[in-house]
Amino acid sequence: MEIGVRILLAFLVHQVAHVGGQEDGGHEGCVPGFQVKHYQVADSGPFQKGQPLVQVEFDDCAGNKDVTFEVSDPSFQVDGDLNLVPYQDVLYSGPVLFIHGVSAHTDDMAQVEIIGLPVQSQHTLRNILGLGQTLTYRSKRSLLVPPMIVTENQRAPFPRPIGKSHVISTEKSGNHIFRLTGPGADQDPKGLFIIDTDTGEVSVSRSLDREAIDSYKLEVSTTDFAGNLIDEPTLLLITVIDQNDNRPIFKETRYAGEVLEGSPTGTTVMRMTAFDADDPATDNAALRYNIVRQSPDKPSPNMFYIDAEKGDIVTVISPTLLDRETLPTTTYELEIVAKDMAGSEVGLTGTATATITITDENDHAPEFTHPLFEASVNEGSTGVVVNLTVDDRDDPATEAWRAIYSIINGDPTQSFEIQTNPDNNEGMLSVVKPLDYEATAFHTLLIKVENEDPLVPDVGYGPSATATVHVTVLDVNEGPVFFPDPLTVTKMENIPVGSFVASLNATDPDILQIQNIRYAVLRDPAGWLSVNPVRGTVNTSASLDRESPYVHDNKYTAVFIATDNGNPPATGTGTLVIHLEDYNDNAPYVVPSVARVCEDAHDMNVAIVGGRDKDLPPNGAPFKIELGKQPGIDKTWKVTRVNSTHSQIMLLHSLKKANYQLPLLITDSGVPPLFNNTEVKVQVCVCKKNKMHCSSAHSHRASLLVLLATLLLALLCL
Repeated sequence: MEIGVRILLAFLVHQVAHVGGQEDGGHEGCVPGFQVKHYQVADSGPFQKGQPLVQVEFDDCAGNKDVTFEVSDPSFQVDGDLNLVPYQDVLYSGPVLFIHGVSAHTDDMAQVEIIGLPVQSQHTLRNILGLGQTLTYRSKRSLLVPPMIVTENQRAPFPRPIGKSHVISTEKSGNHIFRLTGPGADQDPKGLFIIDTDTGEVSVSRSLDREAIDSYKLEVSTTDFAGNLIDEPTLLLITVIDQNDNRPIFKETRYAGEVLEGSPTGTTVMRMTAFDADDPATDNAALRYNIVRQSPDKPSPNMFYIDAEKGDIVTVISPTLLDRETLPTTTYELEIVAKDMAGSEVGLTGTATATITITDENDHAPEFTHPLFEASVNEGSTGVVVNLTVDDRDDPATEAWRAIYSIINGDPTQSFEIQTNPDNNEGMLSVVKPLDYEATAFHTLLIKVENEDPLVPDVGYGPSATATVHVTVLDVNEGPVFFPDPLTVTKMENIPVGSFVASLNATDPDILQIQNIRYAVLRDPAGWLSVNPVRGTVNTSASLDRESPYVHDNKYTAVFIATDNGNPPATGTGTLVIHLEDYNDNAPYVVPSVARVCEDAHDMNVAIVGGRDKDLPPNGAPFKIELGKQPGIDKTWKVTRVNSTHSQIMLLHSLKKANYQLPLLITDSGVPPLFNNTEVKVQVCVCKKNKMHCSSAHSHRASLLVLLATLLLALLCL
């Protein structure tokens, strides 16, 4: 209430200021405030939260910064897009809302009138201000216009009178004119109804169609000859009476339904419904359904019944006769007639066709075509060995026909598997684990067949649902088998040529045959090995080198082949893995081969070098790196150990920019240790601002004379 009063006062102040501004003549350019003061919205409520009613136009001529809006009804607000919206669901609102907009540049009001609300109270500005006194109006006379009816599809001649309006008035006056307004008179569809201006008699000017428009709401009023209103407009309701001029129409010409075989009598199959455009309150649209034809008509011409009023098709035939396997067909066609006028002889009709399919249930168990199946298979092979055939009278397109096979006995090692061929329902028996003739030469399997769908309760699986399969395993000459495979041994590298490495062991699985085995090298990447063809002993034919590129992770791999003397001969392969132990047979070396230092001993005069060794610990690091045996070299250079693998080279005094060959001696930790005399090219560079400028000339030997001359030059410069 406080918000409404505050907005009302602001509205009055604004109106006074607005009038004063008009009297002063206003000003040119942008006028701050609401650009439109009055809005009309057609809505009857209720109002949904966040649903905009209207978008107001407000401009304070300064960018609309910091503008605030206040609405007389606190259930509404103005959002950032200047939309008037409810911030909650509102069941009812007053017919007039006031919006108060305020910024630093303007203070203005706008009014929103909601048209179409139910009348509850007068919340107009006149009543809020107490100005709602009743004005004096001349009392108008009123018309009593009775409702009229007209039958559709009338024939000429036209116009045809349908009724007369009567004036109820205490003042008789002959100087009046009757007027007819509204849709069907002066509005589309224009000219359907006309009124006699003198007598008030109403006529229809042409034939009507109830299915297009079933009633018309017009207004009758009277005026004097000058056009002044005498009798206020009064409602005239004209109702169009229906005729049976529309046939029943099915939405589709053909309908499809299905019913499970063996269904009880009275099972609903489908519903057939038609539509009649006539008046549903009359018999013109009261439909009745009937089956006029069934095809085929066997085993009974009345297998189905249709509910005359609902259109439900139900079964009449007994469950025992509704057998898909014995019926002459699995589909029946029914011709359905829908008749209006509640099915009387004068009713109009419409027809449609219903196709009913008798669907299958699993009432027949599958049966093997033979009680015994036989198959043979070579030992060591896999794949399908025999196809099992069955008969099933159920529908091949359903789970009631599709077979599932299972091995219920005779396969303890799960060497067999059976799958269903989806094309012909046969069971494909396969060997999935190779069979061994020497272990078992004959297998007897018991196979069971079932359907994907369970059988109906009164049907069970008989003895023909199982079959026996005899599988004979044929002997095949099998290749020798190495054991163990791979064979792993450990040997020291560099053992003498001809040393024993390993003894291969291959046996022939054909224990029922007496066969000899011979051995040979199949793959020896480095050519280090030889094998005795009879005994299978492996010896070295060359030196074993752990650092060879054929050795990976200290392991050397060779493959051998064993061949029996069967017909035809069979072979088998085995792998020998030699784990090589390290021997200190590689001298260490220094990296990198080039190092850089600055010519000024006070700058970056240290270089780092490291040791490398192809051998494994403890035959490698820690390394000892020291200066070579040159007289006086230790006056200019110094080598200091950094860690177990690296040392630093330090320039003890300034040298001129040049390249120097520095002799170094590096020794590993093997027993016995190995050493290596090497030279590192040391570039003495000019260093300025963290940049090194080095010589590209050839290296100088760090001889005693050069070193002494350099030392002497350095001493003279002090």
